[in-house]
Amino acid sequence: MTDSKLSARFGRIGLLTLAAIYFLILVGGIVRASGAGMGCPDWPTCFGRWVPPTEESQLPPDYHQKYVGYGDTTFNPVKTWTEYVNRLVGVSIGILVFLTLLYSVPYLKKDRAIFWLSLAVFLLVGFQGWLGAKVVASDLRPAMITTHMVTAFLIVCLLIYTVSRSQQAFLRRLDVGALPPRFRTVLAVALGMTLLQVAMGTQIRESVDAITNADVVLDRDIWREHFPVIFYVHRSFSALILFTNAWLVWNLVRRLGPRHPLRGFAYALGTLVVAAILTGVSLDRLGFPAFVQPIHLLLANLIFGCQFFLFTALRQAGRGAPADASAARDGGGLSVLE
Repeated sequence: MTDSKLSARFGRIGLLTLAAIYFLILVGGIVRASGAGMGCPDWPTCFGRWVPPTEESQLPPDYHQKYVGYGDTTFNPVKTWTEYVNRLVGVSIGILVFLTLLYSVPYLKKDRAIFWLSLAVFLLVGFQGWLGAKVVASDLRPAMITTHMVTAFLIVCLLIYTVSRSQQAFLRRLDVGALPPRFRTVLAVALGMTLLQVAMGTQIRESVDAITNADVVLDRDIWREHFPVIFYVHRSFSALILFTNAWLVWNLVRRLGPRHPLRGFAYALGTLVVAAILTGVSLDRLGFPAFVQPIHLLLANLIFGCQFFLFTALRQAGRGAPADASAARDGGGLSVLE
C-alpha cells in the first residue's frame, strides 16, 4: 500500500471515530441534562436485561427492593432508553476505536508513534467504559461525572493528534508563512482559555446538579440566583474568548489564500464560537432549558477540537514544498479532511 493510500485510509477511519465520539458527547450531555443517568440502575445490563423493558409491567414486582441503593429506581421508559442508547453508542465507539488500532498497524514500519497513540486511545476508551460503570455505581456523583468528561477530552486530543500525524506528508507542504509570527502563541493561549472556560462550566454544571438534587424544588428561572461567583466569571470570560478567536479567524481568512485547506477550519472555528456564546446566552436568559445544555457542551468540545487541530497542523506546516488545495487532492493526505 502506498503512503498516500495508507494515510487516506487511516484518516477516514480516524475521522469517523472522532465524529462518533463527538456524537457520544452530545448523547451523554442529553442523558445528564434530562436526568436519565439512572435510567438503567445497573451496568452493563439494564434492570437485569440486555434489552431494556418498555413498560413497568415487564419488571418483577420487587425491582425497587432489588435495586435499593441505586438512587431513584422509578421506571421511566424515556429515561431508560435514553441511557441505553448512550451505552449502545459507547459500544459502537469501542468497535471503531478497535478498527482504528487495526488500521494503524502498518505504521509500525513507517511511524510507530501512530500505532502507539492509537493503542493509547484504545486503552483509554476501555478505561472510559469502566469509568462509566463507576459513575452509575456512584449514583452520578458530580466529581465522577467530571472525571468522565475530562477523560473524553483526553481521548479526543489524542485521536486528533494521531489523525493529523498520519497526514503529516501533506501538512508539511502547507504554506503558512503569511501568518504573523505570534499567531501560534495566540492560538496556544486560546486553547488554554477554552480549557479554563470548560473547567468553569463544569463547576457550574455541578452547581446545577446540587440544586436539582436538593430537597427544595426550585424553578429553573431562579437557578442563577444560587450559582457561585464563578458563573459570572464564566459569563464575562466568553467576551475575551470571542475576541481572541475572532483575531485568529481574521488572520487565517485574510492572510491565507482562498483555496488554502486551513481556511475551512477558520470558518468552522468562528461559527462554533458564536454558536457557543448564543447557546450560553439562551441558558442564562431562558432559565437553563434542558435541551440547550448538551448542545452548549458539544460546541465547547468542538471549539477545543478545532483549535487543537489547527495547533497541531501549524506545528508541522511549512516544512516541505508548498501545497494548495489542488495538490492535496492529487497527493492524497489531508484531502480526507477537506
